[in-house]
Amino acid sequence: MSLRIGYAPGAFDLFHVGHLNILKHAKSRCDYLIAGVVSDEMLELVRGRAAVVPLAERIEIVRNIGYVDMAYAETVPDKLQVWEQLHFNLFFKGDDWKGTPEGMRLEEAFGKVGVEVVYFPYTVHTSSSALRAALELIGDQQDFRHTGSRP
Repeated sequence: MSLRIGYAPGAFDLFHVGHLNILKHAKSRCDYLIAGVVSDEMLELVRGRAAVVPLAERIEIVRNIGYVDMAYAETVPDKLQVWEQLHFNLFFKGDDWKGTPEGMRLEEAFGKVGVEVVYFPYTVHTSSSALRAALELIGDQQDFRHTGSRP
């Protein structure tokens, strides 16, 4: 049996239980888990927003999660370029990608090089987007208390 090397990419910004669940499930499916931490530049390019937590800190957090064998700074937009460097054979993603054009492109591209795409349940009740919105709301409320007017 060959070594099962898994790759779980993510921004891992505002680290929460959904991130932990993905890494936990991923590790249960492979022998060696690499967590790809999307760089600040790639996050801006792909998602159009800046990270709240800088890359070096996000890597340090992810590197210290017990399920992760290696944290890797993902600095290119093409996952096949990452595969060329790391040669994983399992690619993990939240099931919010399943059936989407992006997910189908990933499956097709990785299928050609023998990488299986594995989807895990997306944690609906907790997400970085929800945390970011909550933090913005708190900031707006604090601004209102200090100035008496909405921004």
